[in-house]
Amino acid sequence: MIEFLKFGASWVLPPGIFFLMFLFLAYCCKKRRQTRLAIAITFVTFLFYLASTSYVGGMLIGSLEDKYDPPENLPSADIIVVLGGGATSDTKDVVGTGTLCSIPANRLLTAVRLQKKLGIPILVSGGQIHADSGKEADIARRILKELGVSEDMILLENKSLNTTQNAQYSYNLLKSRGYSKPLVVTSAFHMERTVANFKKMGVEIVPYPCDYMVNKEQVFHYNKLAPSSQALEFTALYFQENLRTFVTKYIE
Repeated sequence: MIEFLKFGASWVLPPGIFFLMFLFLAYCCKKRRQTRLAIAITFVTFLFYLASTSYVGGMLIGSLEDKYDPPENLPSADIIVVLGGGATSDTKDVVGTGTLCSIPANRLLTAVRLQKKLGIPILVSGGQIHADSGKEADIARRILKELGVSEDMILLENKSLNTTQNAQYSYNLLKSRGYSKPLVVTSAFHMERTVANFKKMGVEIVPYPCDYMVNKEQVFHYNKLAPSSQALEFTALYFQENLRTFVTKYIE
């Protein structure tokens, strides 16, 4: 019953309500004998609907997350590099001001767990992307220290604004400090582009994907056909990552 109510609610909330409105518009066009326009509206609406289902969005984002798997055993590495992904500057944290968004927070959590097991330094990479966003590496350093990572085990790269700069600036810092085998932690959907960027720097990294969004084995149920903004975000993220990976490999 609960699942059925959730399915029904998805059609009275965005984006589901917009699909019903578009279909009603197509019906009005059909009534006015604007058949071609009605068909065009219906076709575009159907595509938009499919892109907004977790059945399609989950498969797409899952195909990105399946590109790399975490090593079965603890890898051999001399430093952990964790990439940023967004932060706020003026929100209150447990200690201090400024917080990491959910994606980089998940990455940092994985990096800390690995650091505890491997006993190697962590390099946090990420700058202040917008005037009203936080400087990610600085916020991450404060959190790492709260979690018990000593100051001498933390390196900062706080100038980069995107993945390309994450790789470039991190490479420069690693080279100057004599590190040669970085274990790179980032979201699973983001790992292919990350590997491509470091490879352009001539660095063979040990990939450690985390922050998974969907299960490896997906089981179908009718609620996966319900439209949702999260599923649409997955679909958009899939095309965004593929486009940026293509640019990284073949254009930049």
